[in-house]
Amino acid sequence: MSFTPKASASNVPTTGVLLVIGSCVSLQIGAAFATQLFPHAGSFGTTFFRLFIAGLIMIAAARPNVRAWDATQWRAVVLFGLSLGFMNSFFYAGIARIPLGTAVTIEFIGPLLLSAFLSRSARDLVWVALAAVGLALLGYQSLTETALDPMGVLFVLCAGAFWACYILTSARAGKAVEGTGGLAVAIFIGSFVPMPFGIAKAHVVLADHRLLLLAVGTGILASVLPYLFEFLALRRMPSNVFSILLSLEPAIAAIAGWILLGQPIGLFGGIAAVLVISASIGITTSSNRRARLEAQPALQPVTA
Repeated sequence: MSFTPKASASNVPTTGVLLVIGSCVSLQIGAAFATQLFPHAGSFGTTFFRLFIAGLIMIAAARPNVRAWDATQWRAVVLFGLSLGFMNSFFYAGIARIPLGTAVTIEFIGPLLLSAFLSRSARDLVWVALAAVGLALLGYQSLTETALDPMGVLFVLCAGAFWACYILTSARAGKAVEGTGGLAVAIFIGSFVPMPFGIAKAHVVLADHRLLLLAVGTGILASVLPYLFEFLALRRMPSNVFSILLSLEPAIAAIAGWILLGQPIGLFGGIAAVLVISASIGITTSSNRRARLEAQPALQPVTA
């Protein structure tokens, strides 16, 4: 007699790992593309184009049957879209003022705090404290070396808060609407958040084919491909391994900012990224360990 095993890290195919890494890399290259649009469209205009274009592409691919949605489904998708729109708007406003790697490191505090709050475990507070030390190092670096723009830091902290909202609302929308239709519509709805502030410079992008291609590239690299890669990866690996791999995002962002934008990582910035990554992996591993322990009594025996 044996128990039906849950997918584990030992049977994760290389393809799944490469898809997650590809998602992180594509997302950060898209963010680097976006910074080239900032001087012409501004951060809010860039966010609008990114989400609007990505939403149109994904709606065309998913073809959601929105006429069949009820009020509960629409409410879940709209809240998901608003969270996504505010998260991206604040994040792009932040990376217009502070380095990409630093911004992603700070933004990660949002989901870390959410995980600690939902777990209600004293042990997880240690991981949050570790991430706080990383933030303190960034603050020290700002005081002693290259100063970080306070508004940039504030924008990214807001992005982190909406990232936590995004996690909660995406789970609710995923349960309410099957498939990727809810995600596609949510991205399109999210584009309306930065639109009032970014639409004024839309004519600048539309009048220049190079900027328009850059906007399309940003939408594809920063939204369409990451979501597609993550969707495919989750079909090939357990969610706990997926979450741990996503924790590498601050390091990938720092490398992308260094290579593509010439933004130095710095000693304290590198240590801060390592601490936040360690905290993210620690809290993810701890949460999944508790989930497995809680699920054990519910396992049903299967005859071999």
